[in-house]
Amino acid sequence: MPSSVIVFCPLLDFKNKPATLMTISPHGYYEVRVDMAAGNHTVYLPINHTAIIFTDANVIGAIPPDVERYG
Repeated sequence: MPSSVIVFCPLLDFKNKPATLMTISPHGYYEVRVDMAAGNHTVYLPINHTAIIFTDANVIGAIPPDVERYG
């Protein structure tokens, strides 16, 4: 990290909002930097109300066998 992401957070009306993910806190929030009208701001978003999409494509074609997936 940091990583370029797209943020979806209904609590702040963020839809397709470009941001930079700085850290994922063990306390339940994402720390992101977002460009707004007044400049670049640090925003703390609750993990349970936020979706993020990494803008960089995956560098591997398949999920490694040691990654456990549920569903």
